[in-house]
Amino acid sequence: MPAGSENCLFCKIVAGAVPATVVDEDARTIAFMDINPATRGHALVVPRTHATDLLDIAADDLQACTLAAQRLAGRMKARLGADGVNLINSCGSAAWQTIFHFHVHVVPRYVGDPLELPWVPAPGDMDEIAATGVLLRG
Repeated sequence: MPAGSENCLFCKIVAGAVPATVVDEDARTIAFMDINPATRGHALVVPRTHATDLLDIAADDLQACTLAAQRLAGRMKARLGADGVNLINSCGSAAWQTIFHFHVHVVPRYVGDPLELPWVPAPGDMDEIAATGVLLRG
């Protein structure tokens, strides 16, 4: 684990030290289900290399995260019936960032869903999260 990232939750997920429902991964990124979902299917894409935020991430990792988010968004529309998708990144505490490892929220949207941004994270149903993760897995 890179220096300074020993206490980073997302670095621990990347390393396999903390369990997650992984739905996509490649050499530079890993995507997993958010356990505090805004909507059904909400997932996160993170770089394997620790970067604090948008201002810290290497250009190659940012590009890889964007492409991974695009892949995942396509699966959300095709497999979950999402009507649209929000990509959300929060850079800094004032912008609602709470975990300081760069990440992109990939949030499927459904006509009539009640989500207002920013949402207030709350624990989701872990069985539903796992079942939806199976549908999104690459």
